[in-house]
Amino acid sequence: MWKSQTSVASLLSKIRVNADNYALLWTGLWIVMVATAIGFRPLLPVDETRYLAVAWEMWRDGNFLVPHLNGETYSHKPPLLFWLMHLGWFIFGVNDWWPRIIAPLFGLINLFLTRSVAKHLWPSKSKVATVAPLILMACLFWTLFTTLTMFDMLLAFCTLLAMLGVIRAWQKNQPCSFVFLTLAIGIGLLTKGPAILLTALPVALLVPFWGSKQTVSYTEFNSEGNTWNKGLKQWYFNIGLATLGGVIIALLWAIPAAIIGGDEYSDAIFWGQSAGRMVNSFAHARPWWWFLAVLPALLLPWTIWPATWRAMRGLRYKYKDNGIQFCLAWFLPALVTFSCISGKQLHYLLPVFPALALIGGRLLVDHHQERGGQGLWKHYGLHIPASLFITLGLFLILAPTFIKKIGLLPMVVEVDFMWGVLLALLAVALIYFGQKTNSLKHRAASIATMSVALVVFLHLSLKPVLNERYNLKTFSEQLRKWQESGISIAYLGKYHGMFNFLGRLEAQVRPVGLQYPDLENWQKANPNGYLIVPVGKKHEEVTPIYTQPYRGRRLIVISARQSITHTNVIGNP
Repeated sequence: MWKSQTSVASLLSKIRVNADNYALLWTGLWIVMVATAIGFRPLLPVDETRYLAVAWEMWRDGNFLVPHLNGETYSHKPPLLFWLMHLGWFIFGVNDWWPRIIAPLFGLINLFLTRSVAKHLWPSKSKVATVAPLILMACLFWTLFTTLTMFDMLLAFCTLLAMLGVIRAWQKNQPCSFVFLTLAIGIGLLTKGPAILLTALPVALLVPFWGSKQTVSYTEFNSEGNTWNKGLKQWYFNIGLATLGGVIIALLWAIPAAIIGGDEYSDAIFWGQSAGRMVNSFAHARPWWWFLAVLPALLLPWTIWPATWRAMRGLRYKYKDNGIQFCLAWFLPALVTFSCISGKQLHYLLPVFPALALIGGRLLVDHHQERGGQGLWKHYGLHIPASLFITLGLFLILAPTFIKKIGLLPMVVEVDFMWGVLLALLAVALIYFGQKTNSLKHRAASIATMSVALVVFLHLSLKPVLNERYNLKTFSEQLRKWQESGISIAYLGKYHGMFNFLGRLEAQVRPVGLQYPDLENWQKANPNGYLIVPVGKKHEEVTPIYTQPYRGRRLIVISARQSITHTNVIGNP
């Protein structure tokens, strides 16, 4: 019987080692994570609800050229994501789930593209192609953003597509591979404007840096023996043609849209999307060093794994590796450029995360091979990464008592913290089973599994809060009923369109109170209208028609007459 068990264990071990099932693993993890996000988390205001509101208004009005939000032209983003939403609605009908699966789907594709780039950069090191996507998926920041309906996963896809085009053109001496760069720039411009130029072009322009023959790895890098031989002049000429082709693709939309959208919209999409956002951007203004300060946190849990730091020492000796130079030419110029732009958001760095995953994968694989998978390597277990997840699990368990005692963030008490118990137990199991193997692939897969588990449990534990304070669907559907009965709806303050899609609204929600005397004019013109007021405290003197918890505040609906007689609600919400 003992021999039978041994043979079965040996067989299972061979299956795990010999078959590359890691792509199935990260695909399965992706399915679980995305299904949980769509099933247990509502559309989050204000970003997710705003983007779907824009897509809804384009669909409702049959205007697929110029995006609109609440009746006004929307110039902040190009239309590609909205068009992809329309494509799904055309096939499946208008629904909530299709728009929410688009960005995550590109997140999954990006894992496979990262693997493909690794295969081109290091043909003889197949482990890097397996480990790099796992490193990327294990980054908590990347994994969390994979579940959100935003533009950055699409931009990361375009960046990876550009990387494939550039590396194929150089390695295989194929000018036709520049078509990938053309498509990447064109699609990227239609996704998020000129940001694609900052993440895609530096690598192509810095080919003398990473394509040098004076490196110890050039033979591997040029494994097929037919690297670009037409000279740098022809190379840069092709880069210029590819860039021009991508710009033309974007102009096929931008020029007609500018004509139809008017002068203000034209100025916004041609100027505001580029220099207007790079200079004197007061939105999200942060110091130049901000990205450097937050990057270690964005790369968790890898920044707390000792093996990562040990492997990083190898960068001193391997920085002349063509593949690593390629990734540095991808990451560093983008980091410097984004740091120089006044407006900064964390997710701006997502398109260059695959470069860091590729560098980390290469260094970890080399470090593991040099240690022979034994000796010192066995001390780089999963204890420290797992301790992060155990700590987070304990925080979820203990936070209700602690938060309640100090009186902070009362909404935190509503969280279902029992999921923290499961997270902590899973992390303990990770430590136990992780000791049984020195395989780098297995350890990277284990950490990636824990990161996905954290995101899944986070959604499950936050479900009560999210449904109570962030789910605006019922409220939005009530607004539609009022509009259908002829009642005018207004919103006090800046309105981000958070009710438009969820309620499938056919009429505008008018923002008031931003410019005198728009509120008074609306009150006079709509004596039977309803006003939505976000309030931070309870007003006993007025009885709302409807009320809805909203993040840390409440939304109350009062009549136009109530808004006139109870001015304190308007002036001191």
